[in-house]
Amino acid sequence: MINILPFLKKLVTAPGLSGHEAPIRKIIEEAWSPLTDELGVSRLGSLHGLRRGTASEPRQSVLLAAHMDAIGLMVTGISDGFLRVTQVGGVDPRILPGQPVIVHGREDLPGLVVQPSPRLLPSKYQEDPVPTEYLLVDTGLLPSRVKRLVRLGDLVSFAQLPLETGSETLTGHSLDNRVSVAALTCCLQELQHRLHTWDVWAVATVQEEVTLGGAFTSAFQLKPTLAIAVDVTFASGPGSPEHQTYPLGEGPTLGWGPNIHPALSKAFQELAKRLEIPHVVEAIPENSGTDAIALQVTAEGIPSMVIGIPLRYMHTPVEMVSMKDITRAGRLLAEFITSLDSNFIEKLSWEEQPG
Repeated sequence: MINILPFLKKLVTAPGLSGHEAPIRKIIEEAWSPLTDELGVSRLGSLHGLRRGTASEPRQSVLLAAHMDAIGLMVTGISDGFLRVTQVGGVDPRILPGQPVIVHGREDLPGLVVQPSPRLLPSKYQEDPVPTEYLLVDTGLLPSRVKRLVRLGDLVSFAQLPLETGSETLTGHSLDNRVSVAALTCCLQELQHRLHTWDVWAVATVQEEVTLGGAFTSAFQLKPTLAIAVDVTFASGPGSPEHQTYPLGEGPTLGWGPNIHPALSKAFQELAKRLEIPHVVEAIPENSGTDAIALQVTAEGIPSMVIGIPLRYMHTPVEMVSMKDITRAGRLLAEFITSLDSNFIEKLSWEEQPG
């Protein structure tokens, strides 16, 4: 039995930037090995975990996608021992100065993101946030040693340790989207003691933050009947607009919009209400910003759903999540999977409306 809090701490402590997910994939593979019947890795590096259903073959299947890649930085230049960097994924440069990081060179090197004194910057940046191009990473090493250990293209990841805050929240970097990997793990643990007729593909996808490549290729390879993207969404906090954010600790969000099949959204809403699982309907009027963008349009199209886990301070090194929201999302996924029967897909119609 995996204790989810220590497991999530382990997930966020490991590097695994977009396109370089091997370190985090190894941890997930170890956790999913006893929870699945079969494990494999796609050509792009996504992890595929299969739990076989009980129906006779050929069985229908549902794909659960949670991206395991994280945002970070990449070395673009070395100047007198200081490292110039660019973004991997959506990094807001306003949060970078003063952040501790790890430079993944020929060996891991601790460092700090620093900026020159405002007096040494162009006048337009002396009072405004400093763009990434003017920021540097300082490892504190002599230039000759930096030159030996660091190469152009080496990755730089955030280095803060996860912090338990409040009674049931966790703060740290890369919770987007390691929290959803944890939710899929909760789901797989629930299914250990439950019968399900459909095959289940638990997929930790790569490159969601930059290309959606993992979702496109895994969906094409596995050809599921249905697909569910599990990702984070914006949690409410001071100054956040109520109509665009969702409460922390009050359950996952259930997506509704053109990137989501309406009958799937309705099915999840009805199931959550019946089981009294706290949840909120999330209006997503355009693309969802998740793997569902790719899942929905792969091949001839896959009916897709989006489940969101509220997260404060997204794309910063101090993201915050409620552990309750993770376990509730995992339970809801497991309950949906066990409710699937051989006739479910025949009842799907795009004209379905939420109740």
